[in-house]
Amino acid sequence: MHALVVFFDAEAENAVRALRRRIGARFELPPHLTYAAAGTIGPKVRAELREDLSRLWLPDVWLHTLSATGNTLQLGAVVDAELLAVHSAVHDVLAGRVKHPNAHYLPGSWVPHCTLLDGEDAEVKTAFAELHPITPIRAKTREMAIVDTQTGSIDPLRNASTAPR
Repeated sequence: MHALVVFFDAEAENAVRALRRRIGARFELPPHLTYAAAGTIGPKVRAELREDLSRLWLPDVWLHTLSATGNTLQLGAVVDAELLAVHSAVHDVLAGRVKHPNAHYLPGSWVPHCTLLDGEDAEVKTAFAELHPITPIRAKTREMAIVDTQTGSIDPLRNASTAPR
């Protein structure tokens, strides 16, 4: 599966990693927010995304809400017009061009978040109690990339330092 993600600036990344350490969570990928996921996001679509993303401003997000869904503990992002606009623009490029889009990330279904823990029910409950109440984290976008969730390979699409502001 391929996922279109944004990685955070060093300060936000360190803050999320500190929360993960507090609850004993381990992840290979850096903390991130996923905008889209599909079975395959091919080279042609990636080129189109690079072109479109070069004209978009990638908003900062506030990771503000601690929540548990299923066996996942997550930091929910505050949803605002800018975040939804970028999400919609991304999906305009992806529409009809990717194989097996993941419905959880489509407009209208998307719940933007950064995962803190994937675990058993008891682990998630314990971790929630450990971290609640949460101090909000302002996460600036460092980079947008395609991640192969099987291999962990990262294909950068755009560095935020080259973005329009």
